Order: sequence, then structure tokens, then C-alpha cells
Amino acid sequence: MSHDPPVYHPPLSDTARLLGHLGLVPFALGALLVWVVNAEAHPYATLALGAYGGVVVSFLGGIHWGLAFRQTAPAASLFVWGVVPSLVAWLAVMMPASAGLVVHGVMLIVCYLVDRRVYPVQGVGHWLTLRFRLSAVASFCCFLGAAGT
Repeated sequence: MSHDPPVYHPPLSDTARLLGHLGLVPFALGALLVWVVNAEAHPYATLALGAYGGVVVSFLGGIHWGLAFRQTAPAASLFVWGVVPSLVAWLAVMMPASAGLVVHGVMLIVCYLVDRRVYPVQGVGHWLTLRFRLSAVASFCCFLGAAGT
């Protein structure tokens, strides 16, 4: 039996939760469009989904810079990891959609797995449930889009 005091987790911001869920709309719409548009529009649908995936993957890396900025002597790993998703996303956007969307889907999962280790140490572990849900849906949409190419 543990005698540790309960850990206080501030409630998630309703605004952030709403915007996070609204941020799934381009993923879902993009994945749908990849499957339903005509051949002429198909490249635009895959580009739109891939570009949005790249933006979101880059955003997830940027959060680590924000975490580092809060500290007087941040770990270099926060800055290093913070640029890795952007570089991978940039490469994925330039790849054929069939491969690039898979890379985005994998990176969304990898970012979540990294965040599972980093967020609790940085005092923001209470965001992980929402991050898991958003990442699961977003990565599924990228994989679904890739399957439609």
C-alpha cells in the first residue's frame, strides 16, 4: 500500500480539448476525400492530407521547445527531439503519398511514445489521455489515406 500523497492534475483546458478535436477534422476529411474524389482531384486530396499531417507532426515536436523554454537550464534532448519530427515530416511531405502518409502515421505514434516519457517528467502528464486519443485517430487517418493511394 502506497502512502504517497495524491498527485494534483489540473483540469484540461476546454478550449484546448475542443481545438484538439477540431484538429482531427482535416485528418478525417482528408482520409475520406482520398477515397472518394475523382482521379483528377486525387493528388490534391493526398497532398492536403500529407501537408496537414506534416504540420501537426511539426507542432508536436515544437511542444518540446516550449517545455524547454520554461526552464532555466533545459535538457538539450528537448531541443534535439523538438526538431526531429519537423525534419521527418518535411521528408514525408516530399515523398509519394503512399509512403509519406505512412511516415506521418508512424511519426504521430512515435511522438506520442516519446511524450509518454517526457510529459510526466515535465509536469504535463495529465495531457497524455487526450494526446493518445488525438494521435490514434490522426495516425489511423494517415494510414487510411495511404491505403487509398
